[in-house]
Amino acid sequence: MKKGARISLSEIGPNTATALIAFTAVCFGLVPLFAKELQGQGVGSAAIALYRYIFSALMLSPFLPLSKGKLRQAGLMTVTGVFLGLGWIGYLEAVKTVPVAVAGVVYMTYPLFVLLFAWILVGMRPTRNSVIAGGMIVVAAALVADPTVLTPDMSMALLMAWTAPLGFGLLVVVLTTMVDRLTGLERMATGMLGATLGLAPGAIMAEGAAIVPTDWSMIATIAGLGFVTSVIPQVIYTFSCMRVGPARSGIAGSLELPTMFVIGYMAFGEALGPREIVAAAMVLAAVVISQTTKKAKASQTPVEQPTALVS
Repeated sequence: MKKGARISLSEIGPNTATALIAFTAVCFGLVPLFAKELQGQGVGSAAIALYRYIFSALMLSPFLPLSKGKLRQAGLMTVTGVFLGLGWIGYLEAVKTVPVAVAGVVYMTYPLFVLLFAWILVGMRPTRNSVIAGGMIVVAAALVADPTVLTPDMSMALLMAWTAPLGFGLLVVVLTTMVDRLTGLERMATGMLGATLGLAPGAIMAEGAAIVPTDWSMIATIAGLGFVTSVIPQVIYTFSCMRVGPARSGIAGSLELPTMFVIGYMAFGEALGPREIVAAAMVLAAVVISQTTKKAKASQTPVEQPTALVS
């Protein structure tokens, strides 16, 4: 491809965008692999969450929108990013205490928050297929949540984890429907800035000077967490979800749950029985159902399709 060629987001079809969102979901599902390694080295949840977002914030800082006409929407994205970042503390605390699959159960309810916020904030009524797919995800999540094995500490950790799907569901709706004056990279830059600003004070207070890692093994793990689970998939997700809207983005992104099952089983020796297999199959079925949704109404179509320069 010639240097400086422009690729329009409109050239990416809805099915391709949905497949890209599914890919990012796999990347997001790898978070426990890196997080539990850092937790084993004594790193706190706020610091781990900060490490995940600060790479994106620094790399995208040149794209922060500073023009007067964009400041209001930039502020909205930044505030939304704060909620996103703080929500991840609860999720990481849950990962520390309960099996990865169980923590994923709570997190994977975010498509329902997407549908709810889209309805409340922008009047976007959920389609019949979106409701069916969302319901299937809830049932799949319930299958792997066995209350008979949850201790009081586990229950409290899962209660805290609800902040994560709430924050991410809000982000999806704001990102796709409420910041039409911002380009994709500007949306990313402001969102990651907000997450970093929200997490930095608590992480610095908890870790002190240790917030700056000196061990090369830890640095490599932090780099993997930042790039594999944040920078790369976040950029892809941002542009792709603007192509398909919040409901379909939320459902396709639920492939993160089967990824968590695999990570829990292969990396941490967690059980992967009939419940988990059926739940993963239901999530995959929900993704297929979401792709059979009838063509969205004009009011549900993202209002801006920015272009990106590539080499």
